[in-house]
Amino acid sequence: MYHDHFYSQEIVIPFLDLSSVEVGKHLYWQLGNYKLHGQVFIVTWLVMSVLLGIAIWGTRTLKRIPARLQNFMEYILEFLQDIAKNQIGEHEYRTWVPYIATIFLFILGSNWAGALVPWKLINLPEGELAAPTNDINTTVALALLTSFAYFYAGLRKNGLGYFARYIEPTPVLLPINILEDFTKPLSLSFRLFGNVLADELVVSVFTLLVPIFIPLPVMILGLFASSIQALIFSTLSAAYIGEALEGHGEHD
Repeated sequence: MYHDHFYSQEIVIPFLDLSSVEVGKHLYWQLGNYKLHGQVFIVTWLVMSVLLGIAIWGTRTLKRIPARLQNFMEYILEFLQDIAKNQIGEHEYRTWVPYIATIFLFILGSNWAGALVPWKLINLPEGELAAPTNDINTTVALALLTSFAYFYAGLRKNGLGYFARYIEPTPVLLPINILEDFTKPLSLSFRLFGNVLADELVVSVFTLLVPIFIPLPVMILGLFASSIQALIFSTLSAAYIGEALEGHGEHD
């Protein structure tokens, strides 16, 4: 009887259900036939609102001789431009600065939201609030955006000749080159998700054990690690786009 019941439970589990990829409990919102992770959307909207508010506030009165806030905003822009320029190249990088900047700022804001805000103090009917990048679905979506971006970049510049890269330097490498394009988004998404999840777990454990002093250095280290993860993700995204743009054509 036990074995029959066990196997009957296994039969109803779908062989492949991408929507079931999750870690822990979630607050679900029902939208038609789909279930959305509500707590992820709540914090995502908050992060986007803060980033948008800072952008509007910092650029509302631009001056030839910039003040402190404008100086800060210009420094951030130059920093993000340098990331794109170093990885994509002098002639092509300007087109991709908005994408690379958006990816960096969103991941940085999401990671910092998880490291700085005590979301666990807010009780939900089910699940708990956390950094959006603490959810595997968010990191996979960001990685897929990068995949679409570098395919688009390569096809836009080189046309169908872009796919010739799969048989270079020899057609024998065709399976390996195809596999590489599948592993890129996987490595991007799981690296970001794993690091953010590990950081939040460490802070939570230390907070439970020693609530006052010990978590502070760990939180500071978490902020640094969160910034590094945003930098790594955006730099690798720019590098993949730059690699796709090389193709067979020459820069203009």
